[in-house]
Amino acid sequence: MSNASPVITIDGPSGSGKGTIASRLANLLGFTLLDSGALYRVLGLAADREGLAPGSDSETIAALARRVEIGFGKPNVDSPWVEGSVWLGSDDVSLAIRTDEASAMASQVAAIPAVRAALLQRQRDFLGANGLVADGRDMGTTVFPDAALKVFLTASVEARADRRYKQLIGKGIDAILPALLSELEERDARDTQRSASPLKPAVDAVIIDSTMMSIEQVMAQITDLAREKLDR
Repeated sequence: MSNASPVITIDGPSGSGKGTIASRLANLLGFTLLDSGALYRVLGLAADREGLAPGSDSETIAALARRVEIGFGKPNVDSPWVEGSVWLGSDDVSLAIRTDEASAMASQVAAIPAVRAALLQRQRDFLGANGLVADGRDMGTTVFPDAALKVFLTASVEARADRRYKQLIGKGIDAILPALLSELEERDARDTQRSASPLKPAVDAVIIDSTMMSIEQVMAQITDLAREKLDR
C-alpha cells in the first residue's frame, strides 16, 4: 500500500516504552496517534464481558471486532474530544483495559487471524492528512508497510516488568512484580510465535534497545530519526 501522508511506526513488546514515545512524538509533530494495543485491549474486554473465550469463540470474536464501538477521547458538545480516554460504546474503559487481565485477554484475541484481519482497515483509517504515529506490534510489518520511518523499540523483560509495575502502581492499580515478569514472558512467547503478524522488526526498521536508556534519551533519538526522514 502507499500513503500520501507520512507514517511513523513504533513497534515492540509490552513495556518497551513505545506507547509513551508514540504519544509524545505525535504531539510534537502534530500527527494523529494510533494506539493499536488499545484497540485489542478494548476488544478483549468486550469479548470477556460477553463471555467469549478466544480458544473456542474465535469467529464470534472476529464478528465482534467488526461491529464493536471503540472510541478515543470523550465526545462533548462544547469542546473537542478529550485526549487520553478510551471508550467501549458509552463506557469509559480507560482504566479497565490497563489491568493485567485485560492485557492477557488482548494478547489472546490478537493471536486470532480473523480478528487481525477485521481490525486491519480500522487501523489504516486513522491516517489523516496531517500524518500518523502508529504504535503496536505489526504496524511496520503489516498495517503500514510503506511507513516513512519504522522503529522497533525493545528492552530486557526485567526492565519492562519493572516499568509496567511502576506504571500500574502510579495509576493506583495493584500489581506484583514477579507475576508481571512471568506474564510478560508468556505474552512475548504468544506475540512472537503466533501465525498472524508475529511480533518482529520490519526488515527496514531501526532497532533501539531502551534497557539502559531514559525515556528522554529514547525520545531524542527517535525525534532525530523522524525529522531526518520527514525532511527528505
